[in-house]
Amino acid sequence: MGIAADLGYAYPRTNVLQRLVRWFASTRVGARTTPHTLVPLDRLTSRLSRGRISLPVVLAGLPVLELTTTGRKSGMPRRTHVIAIPFEETLALLGTNFGQPATPAWALNLEADPRATVAYHGTTRAVVARPADDAQRRAIHANAEEAFAGTAKYEQMVHGRREIRTFVLSDREEP
Repeated sequence: MGIAADLGYAYPRTNVLQRLVRWFASTRVGARTTPHTLVPLDRLTSRLSRGRISLPVVLAGLPVLELTTTGRKSGMPRRTHVIAIPFEETLALLGTNFGQPATPAWALNLEADPRATVAYHGTTRAVVARPADDAQRRAIHANAEEAFAGTAKYEQMVHGRREIRTFVLSDREEP
């Protein structure tokens, strides 16, 4: 069994409203407003519900993985919600940052220290994130487009400005 199966990480069936939210999030306007509205509201909702509710799950039917990295400057734990992409028997992470010009901080943190933890539905796993090779990257991005069509639009938005960091997760043995 792999990380995806161990965590029970899967994409649920979506309803019409969730598909509409996904469509909006993949537009230029949605890509600009989502990081400034959904992300802070999701943090608040998660905190108030003690992690039981996440807005991307409710609004867009996208499963949220809590990723904890080590801050590359502070050395402190940094938690963020990410949407993972099932890949082979594990999960992959794409640093799309909603198509914004800047690489997300969590991706830069993983480049500085690839050890992290992921949590989903009360199960936590220690992982190592390594950059995907070219063949894996192509497969992961194809899987991502199948799971969420906005991924391709985010790639178009950043084309020529930056590379979307793509990571493959593997198990990490704790000392």
